[in-house]
Amino acid sequence: MARRASLVRGPESGEPGDGDEMEKTSSRLPASSASSGASGPATPGSALDLDRLIHERIRLGILSALAVHDTLTFNDLKHLLETTDGNLSVHARKLEDAGYIDCAKRFEGRVPKTEYRLAAPGRRALERYLDHMEALIHATRHA
Repeated sequence: MARRASLVRGPESGEPGDGDEMEKTSSRLPASSASSGASGPATPGSALDLDRLIHERIRLGILSALAVHDTLTFNDLKHLLETTDGNLSVHARKLEDAGYIDCAKRFEGRVPKTEYRLAAPGRRALERYLDHMEALIHATRHA
């Protein structure tokens, strides 16, 4: 637990942050297969080497859902992940900004409709993340 608390603290203030600092720490972590462009099996390394952009529950849920569905609407994802509009919007935007998902907005009559699709870089990042998790599980079970 103390290890997690140290990850959430901001680098200058030493005070707990809102969680976004965890993503910033990934740039200070050693390179791993989770963050490199290398394909192939992940090495266990440590849990700290996980792709922090994907590791958050809602973002992992978005990518996982889109990996098995061609497209999903905003409302589909909201109900599937049991989250709020604001929470889903923030997390989807982070994935979109990273190029992991594509977002298409249109209107059906007067009703806005937002659809998401998993982009190729998002699929590759999810595969690396899953490979890394499987390697961690394997290393833990066979330690």
